[in-house]
Amino acid sequence: MSVPVAEAAPGRWRALALLSAGVVGAMTCWFSATAVVPELTREWALTPAQAGWLTNGVQIGFVLGALASSLVNLPDLMRMTRLIAISALVAASANAVLLFEPGWSAAVIARFVTGIALAGIYPPAMKLMATWFRRGRGLAMGVLIGALTLGSSMPHLFRAVVDGLDWRLVVSLASLGAALSAAIFGLMIREGPYAFGRAVFDPGRALTIFRDRGVLLANLGYFGHMWELYAMWAWFLAFATAAEQGGAGPFASPSLFAFLVVASGAVGCILGGLLSDRIGRCLTTAGMMAVSGSCALLIGFAFDGPEWLLALVAVIWGISIAGDSAQFSTAVTELADPRFIGTALTLQVSIGFALTVLTIWIMPHIAAALGGWRWAFLVLIPGPAVGAWAMLRLRGLPEADRLAGGRG
Repeated sequence: MSVPVAEAAPGRWRALALLSAGVVGAMTCWFSATAVVPELTREWALTPAQAGWLTNGVQIGFVLGALASSLVNLPDLMRMTRLIAISALVAASANAVLLFEPGWSAAVIARFVTGIALAGIYPPAMKLMATWFRRGRGLAMGVLIGALTLGSSMPHLFRAVVDGLDWRLVVSLASLGAALSAAIFGLMIREGPYAFGRAVFDPGRALTIFRDRGVLLANLGYFGHMWELYAMWAWFLAFATAAEQGGAGPFASPSLFAFLVVASGAVGCILGGLLSDRIGRCLTTAGMMAVSGSCALLIGFAFDGPEWLLALVAVIWGISIAGDSAQFSTAVTELADPRFIGTALTLQVSIGFALTVLTIWIMPHIAAALGGWRWAFLVLIPGPAVGAWAMLRLRGLPEADRLAGGRG
């Protein structure tokens, strides 16, 4: 199947660089509370379940925010750059509420609002990127999701750098990052020359989308990926802390370890984009999930060292667990009815992030039942196993000819 080469938009790489910088700044708010959970648990006397809701509040807010923004068609009512800039300011403000130590209930509400605001940044940023890229969209999407990954890891770096100082500095730096993101989107970025389809959530189309076997399999792949991703990101600091207490601390601190593992996903996203544009979306995503699922198994064996092995397995996991992330959304833009891409993407993102609420919630309970974090990540393995099966099944169908210029 031959696909005509699309014209390249002038200035697209500068736009992608600015978009990525803006996403990095905004996404620092996502795990800002997670990164300082040890301090908040101690100072606010939180239970493990309460600590988990400081992350899950963001996840739930994101899901509801994504659905609501599409229901009222915000990306069409407002310029995407203005919507993202305002959302970044809201995220910065909601994140800063933690500085006032409002207590657990108010903090969870603030994290919920942060999640709603982030829903006004991440999906619109993907659509904004698409206005600049027709050719090489897989790589561009990989770079953008890599920026999201890097931004999500930054609070762990902040905590590692300011180790021994007040946790409020970590939260303040995250809010500052989101404020800088607002400036970038409000003043430095414009929409590209290629208009994107209307992001309308049409509930009447939902069943049709799930009856489309190509889109359904791509979504199953994404859901398996999401089952694993955010639970690992949210709780790797706890795992690294437990490993260090057991005598295996491969880096200067658990926070630095967590940063390097999560941030390595940015490399994976770029690698996934390059591979998917060359060997196809299905092989790339299935391969990444096979590796990440294997790492979820092996990291328990490396828990007590040697340290080089623990670091190696963890970094490979960090690369592979995020490396396929962008390609599921790219696949849906290639498989879904062009009139309802907004609906398809909204359903994919909303259900995927809703799954993360369950896995983030269940992880500390699994760790408690198993007597520690060593084997807790085993519960994540079914996600990439199912996801890899779905993408290999998709590769064998005629619908795969529409992926990656016919590469599948």
